[in-house]
Amino acid sequence: MDTNELLRGVEAAAREAGRIMREAEDIRASVTAKAGHGNFVTAYDRRVQAYLFEALGALLPEARFIGEEDGADAFTDDDRRGFAFCVDPIDGTTNFLTGFRPSVVSIALLRDGTPWLAAVYNPYADLMLTAVRNGGARCNGAPIRSLDLPLRDSLVLFGTAAYNQELAPRTFALCADYLARCIDLRRTGSAAWDLCQLALGTVGLFFELRLQLWDFAAAGLIAMESGCRLTDLDGKPLTWDGPSSILCASRGVAREDYFPRA
Repeated sequence: MDTNELLRGVEAAAREAGRIMREAEDIRASVTAKAGHGNFVTAYDRRVQAYLFEALGALLPEARFIGEEDGADAFTDDDRRGFAFCVDPIDGTTNFLTGFRPSVVSIALLRDGTPWLAAVYNPYADLMLTAVRNGGARCNGAPIRSLDLPLRDSLVLFGTAAYNQELAPRTFALCADYLARCIDLRRTGSAAWDLCQLALGTVGLFFELRLQLWDFAAAGLIAMESGCRLTDLDGKPLTWDGPSSILCASRGVAREDYFPRA
């Protein structure tokens, strides 16, 4: 299949998943708690993932699947070869549950273990961010670039999770450190959307101490294709095979300014 045709198919699947999210009713009645404090899954997470696996499988039958729900959440050696879709059906489930926006659909297509094509769709704002490796990043079809301002003139986004309580002390120590070096801090509750904000040129930096692959695979590619630098918090390249810390800096943020001091 032609790359552009494949991307159009992925976008169509993401839009249909977004429609399911927008039309969701009585969301709280569908909630199940997962392991850890404040860790939820709704019936809509599972419904959207099942739809995406079916729709994306029809697009690229040889691809394997990695997804947050229903036991498809392990990266295997097989996923290092050929194609594998890495899907977060609803990134920002707590936002989705409570009506606090945003929540997004995140789809990455890995090729030989590295993100190659990506789409992140915010159905509430009707924003579709896409990227193909070495092809640049786009929002609703228009090219986008990350912010070209220093850290002192930029916002910093950060993420944390109630079910990762042990990471809270360092997370908030880093927040105090960055607060002294930037305009201000923000937290949206969706790591995929945070990384997209860098690609859109809204903020200068994002960090989180632990994210799963489906949280950052798609938006990470989009951010990099917009000109961002993406590493773990030690400055090491991402391995794209499981959980990682994430540090993403826009074009204008100097390397010596953005590495943690806390």
